[in-house]
Amino acid sequence: MGYGMGMKFQASGIFAAVFALLVTSAPAQKAVPPPSPPRLPMNTVFKGEARFHAIVAKAERENWRRLPLGERTVLVARALVGVPYVNYTLEVHDRIESPVVNLTGMDCWTYYENALAIARMLRYKPAPYKPQDMLHMVEIERYRNGVCTGSYLSRMHHLEEVFYDNQRRGYATNITPRLPGAVRLRREIHEMTVQWKSYRYLRSNTALIEPMCRIEAQVSKLPVYHIPKSKVRAVESQLQNGDICAITTTWHSGYTSHVGLIIKINNRAYLAHATSDRAKGRMTLIDKPITDYLNGSSKHAGIIICRPNDVPPSPLWQKAVAKQ
Repeated sequence: MGYGMGMKFQASGIFAAVFALLVTSAPAQKAVPPPSPPRLPMNTVFKGEARFHAIVAKAERENWRRLPLGERTVLVARALVGVPYVNYTLEVHDRIESPVVNLTGMDCWTYYENALAIARMLRYKPAPYKPQDMLHMVEIERYRNGVCTGSYLSRMHHLEEVFYDNQRRGYATNITPRLPGAVRLRREIHEMTVQWKSYRYLRSNTALIEPMCRIEAQVSKLPVYHIPKSKVRAVESQLQNGDICAITTTWHSGYTSHVGLIIKINNRAYLAHATSDRAKGRMTLIDKPITDYLNGSSKHAGIIICRPNDVPPSPLWQKAVAKQ
């Protein structure tokens, strides 16, 4: 799934070998890269500062920091329920790419990113928290190697690569291959290069289309596993709060069509997501159990589950302790 709405890759054989290693052993965490320098005005790249500060204040009052990452992520996701669904919130310039946060409107992808970013931020560094801190957490999730270079191509536009790249850096584990019933998918990805007119940056700079085509070719070669929807009810018990749940599609030009977060309620795994469905209010919400959600559409093929980790803490914690 592209939400987008030049970096060269290694050979696909190396991709496959590394992926096989990652699913059997947890890689060492890589250091968090520093935030990229500001390239656009803050009022362009961050919207919803009042909501940000309200959530952070509640998190501090209730000491969310003490909780595991998944529990923190769910608390933030709940605090974001009711935000309107808005697409293409990351397309803020014709040429310059920058980390962007919009807490006044979000799509399915930015909903999970925003919840995870705030949850990670609470343990990454001590308070006080600023919008720039959240932008940094979004950057390490959204951009290849955790670094926005200012190029549109440094952003990862397919969930399959996001899961791969974050696992490679020790920031997440794609648990799908080890769940019962997992099946490998093979797709030829060309969504963004075929529909390039739908993406502002590609329309504005058609020279990006050819390198984007190469990126999509490499994403096509990644070993991608999913749990077919007929098998999902049997694995619900193994899903945890805060798991990223990507919905695989029957459409053969892409792997996934939607994404959300798992919230456990009464031993069932519910889907929290931002939906464009007018019958559901076109907003972020906690929907049905994931099995029931999948069964609601013939276009849903199954799920991919990625479990995020906290990132290595900032050295600022040492300074905070020294001041006490």
